[in-house]
Amino acid sequence: MLTQSEAEALINIPKIKNSDDCYDFPFPGDFLNIPIISQDEHENFLIDINRGRIRLKKCTYQERYQTIIILIRLDVDGPPHTNPEVVNAPLPYLTPYNGQTIDCPHLHLYVEGFMDKWAIPAPNDDFLDTTNLYTTLQDFFRYCNVIVPPKIYWRPTWNEF
Repeated sequence: MLTQSEAEALINIPKIKNSDDCYDFPFPGDFLNIPIISQDEHENFLIDINRGRIRLKKCTYQERYQTIIILIRLDVDGPPHTNPEVVNAPLPYLTPYNGQTIDCPHLHLYVEGFMDKWAIPAPNDDFLDTTNLYTTLQDFFRYCNVIVPPKIYWRPTWNEF
């Protein structure tokens, strides 16, 4: 697995689309996987978008490294998440959330030794309107430091107007 400093470096590295492919934002119940590369083209990442089937605003966005390591995950309109309860939180910013249940929208960040088991409330400054799934995707790209994102088309369904 990764050390905390390796994970933070991967999160902060500038990333770009790896092709000129265009994608359709997934319909409810669908999933989209988008390859992304570091600007220097040395590292490969995946951005996932997973839509809920019943709750139309339920959506998970995540950035993965080496296919299985979740660096960042944003959960919108899903169930609450309960953090581990430990004697000392592994990172200072997690201390207020030790053992706490965090409602959606919440953000999971890689934590060494815990992977994506910790969540914090999604920062309002970074995710301005999580009720709009398309703009939240754009916010997620910025949060993941994707400086040249792929083109994603929004196709609303009849009940999303």
